[in-house]
Amino acid sequence: MHIRTKLAAGVLALAATGSVMAAGNVDNGKKLAQQHVCFSCHGQDYKGMGTFPPLAGKDAALIESQLKEFKNGERKTPMAGVMKPNADKLSEQEMADLAAYFASLK
Repeated sequence: MHIRTKLAAGVLALAATGSVMAAGNVDNGKKLAQQHVCFSCHGQDYKGMGTFPPLAGKDAALIESQLKEFKNGERKTPMAGVMKPNADKLSEQEMADLAAYFASLK
């Protein structure tokens, strides 16, 4: 089997399991963060505020997976009641964009 065929088979296998994350757009993520007023809970610099955790500099894949878990009801933290309605409004691409933006912050 050629390397290209093996690579394509691997990508298809990951896609079938839902383990592939969409590539995020930082600029769109910034717009979405402002639109959804994420700063109202996570702080103006997204470094956390009170009981709300920091988002700045966190791993994009972690943020994206947590948003998906809030949306599908798998994440049952004390903040799930706050986050689920927000995550429900987001497409998978928008989640990836937000995650890329927050990961880009230092």
